[in-house]
Amino acid sequence: MMILRRTASLAVLLATLLPPAVTAPAHAADTAPCRTTPSAPLDAEQARLSDVRTTSLVERAGFGDFVRRFPAALCSVRTPAEAGPLLDGWGEALWQAAVRRAQGQRPGGDLPAGDDRPLYWARLAMTTALARWEPGFPVDRPALRGRFEDASRGLADNAFQAPAGVRRVFISGFDPFGLDTEPRRANPSGSAALQLNGRRITLADGSRAEVRAVVLPVRYADFDAGIVERAFAPRLTGDSGSGSGSGSGSGSADVITTISQGYPGIFTLEAWAGRARSADPYPDNTGSLSGGTREHPVTAPGLGPGAEFIRTTLPTDAATGSVGSPYPVLLNTAVTEIPAGATGPVDREDGPTPGSRAVEGGGGGYLSNEVAYRSNRLRGELAPRLPGGHLHTPVLTGLPADPGLLTGPEFERNEAAITAEVRAVLEHTSVRP
Repeated sequence: MMILRRTASLAVLLATLLPPAVTAPAHAADTAPCRTTPSAPLDAEQARLSDVRTTSLVERAGFGDFVRRFPAALCSVRTPAEAGPLLDGWGEALWQAAVRRAQGQRPGGDLPAGDDRPLYWARLAMTTALARWEPGFPVDRPALRGRFEDASRGLADNAFQAPAGVRRVFISGFDPFGLDTEPRRANPSGSAALQLNGRRITLADGSRAEVRAVVLPVRYADFDAGIVERAFAPRLTGDSGSGSGSGSGSGSADVITTISQGYPGIFTLEAWAGRARSADPYPDNTGSLSGGTREHPVTAPGLGPGAEFIRTTLPTDAATGSVGSPYPVLLNTAVTEIPAGATGPVDREDGPTPGSRAVEGGGGGYLSNEVAYRSNRLRGELAPRLPGGHLHTPVLTGLPADPGLLTGPEFERNEAAITAEVRAVLEHTSVRP
């Protein structure tokens, strides 16, 4: 991979990526310098930027110019009406740059192309600049951050382009997490999403498919605010307007699969998603807790009506019987429930019993289980004949023992192997029924 070291080269490359909404307005030169507030309160995720390794992850992917140029772009805004489109444009540009880099189309930096960490840390650095921006007029800062987050995660301007006859596969991945103990962590589900977004792939039956993807935050508050539903609803309804429940609109998916990082050494297709949160005391990326435990599970705020457990409708046998190298692919039928009439949790290897209360789905009681439940509950409501389910990747291991090293051969081999096998699983589970 070519490494762009000269600032001029980076500036030219960045200019080719930024859409018109990102460029400064014509009046920018007449705008007085705006103020920033270095002491603006930051959340727990943003506070981790004090670790210099996070800056290195951004710079070594060639994303440093996004972070450096963003404050000046904010200062070019003169009215509240200009702010939203500017945040949309910068978010979409960052997302497209990350996708192009992951797919080997954007040179820059010496980190492996598929590394998902630079997008995560660049986004956080840019939201920090937004938090410190003092425009001199009232703005809805949370709403602006939401627009930037959605755009930089693939939720905006990321529609299927496939012609008739090409299968449409919609997937989601996640940000890195568990960063308090190891800020160098990556998430292969996010890497797979970046590498596959917009790609045309050949399925196991020889048919063609287009993949579209989003990368979701590991934050309860975003799930409470409906980010999963915002991501999946347009891909479940498309523009058909038929109300047929088939998800057959020209912009809708033919199959959905949520993906997250799961268990050491294996892939698992989860047979069941549970309605409950029960992961405390394990926090999300902001340090927030779910409010639920194994003994006292809770239902997420804003969650629509649905069964306690939802079963996958993916053709799981197609993958478990055909994909298995270098990692085995298993169907996980285990759940934890509170049986009808009981008060305590019971682990079951063969799925839930009638009338039970969900404690954990196959993906546990954390956000990996919740993204599966939310997306498939919505699928059942909007497109019930459309297949959907959840895939857990192996845990990504292999970071160097030296904490100053951001990557290494074993880490890169493992991430490449996992993301390649994600694609292989999708090639089998996305075939036409």
